[in-house]
Amino acid sequence: MTEAVTTPSPFEPPLPPGKPGGSAAGITPADIRDGAAVALATGVAGVLLGVLWAWLAPKAQYVSNGEAVFLRDTESEARIGADAMFFLLSVGLGVLSAVLVFLWRRRGGVPLVVGLVVGSGFAALVGWRLGLWLGPSSDVAAAALKAGKGVPFDAPLQLLAQGALLVWPMVAVAVHLGLTALWSPQDPDPAGESARQGVYPPPHVHADPSDRPDPSESEPPKA
Repeated sequence: MTEAVTTPSPFEPPLPPGKPGGSAAGITPADIRDGAAVALATGVAGVLLGVLWAWLAPKAQYVSNGEAVFLRDTESEARIGADAMFFLLSVGLGVLSAVLVFLWRRRGGVPLVVGLVVGSGFAALVGWRLGLWLGPSSDVAAAALKAGKGVPFDAPLQLLAQGALLVWPMVAVAVHLGLTALWSPQDPDPAGESARQGVYPPPHVHADPSDRPDPSESEPPKA
């Protein structure tokens, strides 16, 4: 049994060096390490989100009459303000993380984007849970008992719009891809490299008809 061998056509351009079969360059272990480092560093930055949210978010206040707990100001927008603060902090940290990753590795790449998505998503969760923990106690009954009758006390932080957890990863990826598209180093043109390495197409494909030998000259003389 013989195996068919396909002869390369002279009309096909030569393959770029270092890319067998014309496929894109593979992901190296260094790229994977960079992506893991981005995920780890961005995930740790979630601590900053939690601290800033617990510190800057407006807080609603409760008051107790000795039997039940009520909002001190029913028209207060503090709860919406807490969501808005989380949203704004996530946007700012998403832009910051994308810029830092781009400045660190301008060439971009899939591992960096994946690391940025995983790390920023984890950071948003860390910031949310840490902010709740650092904020006022979630045990409203105990806080009301401690404050006393008629004395206002801070309500626990709440993130009513949980879709805000997606803001950091979405902003980070969008900004990073935009920066990479605008200012990342461009790959060399494979066609240009092939042209420098050899002539394409081969000379015999479009040879000058005047250079071809005359068939009549090659015929043997007739007896």
